[in-house]
Amino acid sequence: MTQNTPYRVAIVGLSFGAEFIPIYQRYPGVELAALCQRTERRLNELAVRWEVAKRYTDYAELLKDPDIDIVHINTPPMLHADQSVAGLDAGKHVACTIPMALSVEDCRRIVEAQARSGRQYMMMETVGGAGR
Repeated sequence: MTQNTPYRVAIVGLSFGAEFIPIYQRYPGVELAALCQRTERRLNELAVRWEVAKRYTDYAELLKDPDIDIVHINTPPMLHADQSVAGLDAGKHVACTIPMALSVEDCRRIVEAQARSGRQYMMMETVGGAGR
């Protein structure tokens, strides 16, 4: 990836995660390339509204997409560790909302996957009330 090529992000989980769609669409150096949501109706509703062409209902299929550089995980906490490890092992950079995992052992698995993959992992905390 060259400096002029935007990072292509996929948002995974569109309850809370949908809040990030307009942020990624406005952020320089980033392209919101795909959305992933198990509920196809919700996925299609948001993809049409925000004009996102690539849509996935299966996270494993998303990870096979060579055009995705980063996965931003916003799924229920019990999925965070497995999805983070899978993303890193698939060669994607991973951003994940808190908590990182639900056990120390799962945190170790993520750290090991990050080291193995050479990709970046970022645990993300957000605070409501933007613009206040």
